Amino acid sequence: MRKIVKPCGLHCIKINHLGVSFGGQEVLRDINLHIHCGSLNAVIGPNGAGKSTLIRAILGDIPHTGKIEFKDRENGRIQKLKIGYVPQSLNIEKQTPVSVYDMIASYQSSLPVFLMRGRKVKEAVLEHLRMFEAETLLDQQVCNLSGGQLQRVLLSMAVMDEPNLLLLDEPVSGIDQNGMELFYQAIYQLKESYDLAVILVSHDLEYVKRYADHVILLDQTVLKQGSVRNVFQSEEFSEVFQWDGRPAR
Repeated sequence: MRKIVKPCGLHCIKINHLGVSFGGQEVLRDINLHIHCGSLNAVIGPNGAGKSTLIRAILGDIPHTGKIEFKDRENGRIQKLKIGYVPQSLNIEKQTPVSVYDMIASYQSSLPVFLMRGRKVKEAVLEHLRMFEAETLLDQQVCNLSGGQLQRVLLSMAVMDEPNLLLLDEPVSGIDQNGMELFYQAIYQLKESYDLAVILVSHDLEYVKRYADHVILLDQTVLKQGSVRNVFQSEEFSEVFQWDGRPAR
């Protein structure tokens, strides 16, 4: 069983003056963030604000200006940042003969899946599926999973390499209310128990209000960031969302 490592609160990811342009058009400008381990950081904003672009820039999928640094807890040395990632969706062809076990095992190794049927590998996969109440899905075909089931499997995969930073790009899109509740509870437990930071792109303002430690209001640049209270009660938030504090629908 993997040892639970309580977040130290001292690891941090610093994003300094990040900018992204496509074809001469500025999409993101002067993004400055300071993300601590053990924290759930929600990125919110209107459509077209650049939220997914920010995630892609952090992943290194697109060119950007500025710097992204990870500092360790002992002496502040810059180290390589390990990132886990769960996308908005994963397109899987129907009738694709791949089980949850096969998908996760092949992700963990370059070896053929038939060589990874040992008890040790299976237990490791099951351990991470249990974290998200997904162990019963082990032998199911990936193409037959519901949206909520697939997201729990993808979360299990994302944390297997013990990342310093977990990026979640609107991962509950298309999931029903019960599935969303399970998802946010799982993320809350994850950030409370493991030494990592979470950046979550979300449109679900009521869930952000309930679960986030830090909120980043984005519209090409950071309009406001801070605690839920500071951001949700700000003029910038009101101008973007015209939100009255009632549960988002």
